[in-house]
Amino acid sequence: MKTILFNEINFLIKKEIQQEWKQKYAFQGLLLYVVSTVFVCYLSFKQIIDPPTWNALFWIILLFAGVNAVAKSFMQESRGRLLYYYTLADARSIIMAKTIYSLLLMITLSVISLFFYSLFVGSPIVNYPMYFLAMALGSAGFATVLSMVSAIASKAGSNATLMAVLSFPILIPLLMTTIRFSKNAMDGLAWSVNVNFMIILVSLNVLVIALSYLLFPYLWRE
Repeated sequence: MKTILFNEINFLIKKEIQQEWKQKYAFQGLLLYVVSTVFVCYLSFKQIIDPPTWNALFWIILLFAGVNAVAKSFMQESRGRLLYYYTLADARSIIMAKTIYSLLLMITLSVISLFFYSLFVGSPIVNYPMYFLAMALGSAGFATVLSMVSAIASKAGSNATLMAVLSFPILIPLLMTTIRFSKNAMDGLAWSVNVNFMIILVSLNVLVIALSYLLFPYLWRE
């Protein structure tokens, strides 16, 4: 059974990548949003701003890029294609494949965003490995939460307003924890200071993934 689920997840992830490659304008639109937003920040400041503001702006850019990237994971699918998936694979395979693909997409976007943000505005980061870990955990949190909420919203007529309302209460504590974790990385604080933040972020990601895995099959039957 586990082998079948793994094969289904692998197949569906490849399908997502192929679909994204066919619709290059979607990813290019995200890149355009990121680069243009970073360039506006550069025109506004033209120098390295104080670290808390730099960090907050970066995560605001990444949050909205993530919403635009991950929200379409279920909401763009037609009812006919969803019915095809229903006959093709297990519901757990579908939600896991969507979540993993969204995670890969979010990490790619976060790396690109950090590169252009540092290039234009400058980078006050002291501890890069710690900041990359915070960025990876935060991006994973965005991907898992938004994938789950997108699945729920797709059953309510792909209502974007509903998605915003449902995701907001979950994203706020995630975002606040990630900002504090990444701020400590910018200040060069010891790893021991951030153990609690790492535990919180990992726990949130595991909890959302577990809930998606357990509850999505019931949602999928509707």
